[in-house]
Amino acid sequence: MTNQIGVAVIGTGFGQKIHIPGFQIYPRTQVVAVYNPNLDKARAVAESHNIPQACSRVEDILAMPEVQAVSISTPPFLHYQMAQQVLQARKHLLLEKPMTLCATETRDLYHLANKQGVVAMPDFEFRFVPAWQLLAEHLESGYVGQKRLIKIDWLVSSRADAQRVWNWYAQKEKGGGSLGAVGSHAFDYINWLFGSVRRLCAFRSTAIPERPDPGEGGKLKPVDADDTCLLMLELADGTPCQLCLSSVTYNGRGHFIEVYGDRGTLILGSSNQNDYVHGFHLWAAPAGESLTQVDIPKRLAFPQVYPDGRLAPFIRVVDQWVQSIDTGEPMILSLREGVYSQLLMDLTHQSHQHRNWVDVPSLSSFLA
Repeated sequence: MTNQIGVAVIGTGFGQKIHIPGFQIYPRTQVVAVYNPNLDKARAVAESHNIPQACSRVEDILAMPEVQAVSISTPPFLHYQMAQQVLQARKHLLLEKPMTLCATETRDLYHLANKQGVVAMPDFEFRFVPAWQLLAEHLESGYVGQKRLIKIDWLVSSRADAQRVWNWYAQKEKGGGSLGAVGSHAFDYINWLFGSVRRLCAFRSTAIPERPDPGEGGKLKPVDADDTCLLMLELADGTPCQLCLSSVTYNGRGHFIEVYGDRGTLILGSSNQNDYVHGFHLWAAPAGESLTQVDIPKRLAFPQVYPDGRLAPFIRVVDQWVQSIDTGEPMILSLREGVYSQLLMDLTHQSHQHRNWVDVPSLSSFLA
């Protein structure tokens, strides 16, 4: 099929940085409308990106016959209601992570999308990054043998400056914090690369308890969203997995996954603090030998890269979304995977609150 799909973009932060240019580059999608609650802002964004329509009401976006699909990249506390509206209008949905504020909301959206016969897909970009796909292939081939330990560090300094402003990201009730921002990605790729989780134990902390609110003259406001999260996971196959996330680590090592098995070791990592996609390399070693860097084959490489590393994998997400819309079936991802990521986040909060291990139900039982 070669017909174009008219897309509306709801959200002009990440939406303007990645979603709009991604849809405009991809040949099968055309951005026909953009939403911002401030109509003047919506019009300014529309004008700067040559988008025909600008709206400050979601209802107006959904009433447009030329809008066949919608991407939502607003803060997470707005996702559930907006996504419900999109799905009830029988528009296809691309939803940014974290999906919603709790797994039951995401589950509702999953069932609603199925009922309405539309495609709903999360934006889990790491599945589409070449170095990550190469890691998945090595794991699938049994390179490490029986897994003994998985260790994941995601240590960056994006919020290490205590003067970074207070906003929704500082508020747990609005979906802020490092767990939602990057833990949502980590839970998805753990499930993708290594399988489901049997149980977990978590500790969350907030190193910077106050931040200045520019809307109130720099008055310090309380922060209750986590900026560091430590987890121990027992995977369904019994493999232990350690996950350390932090957004307040000056000179943090970056983002690394280490997989140790009885036949070999795989390490995927990037120390790039400015771009969470650019800079990944894969190192491998059979048991007892030294690590060597593995070249990424051309068949996995991006056909084009951009200054913002997030753009190329997002375009691949869009391609999968469009293929799913064409066929009526999920190609790689559906909101089912979004439900699982959100469920693990909910259980992380529960574990921290009760200071104990919590069992993880199977996704099929949770969706039932």
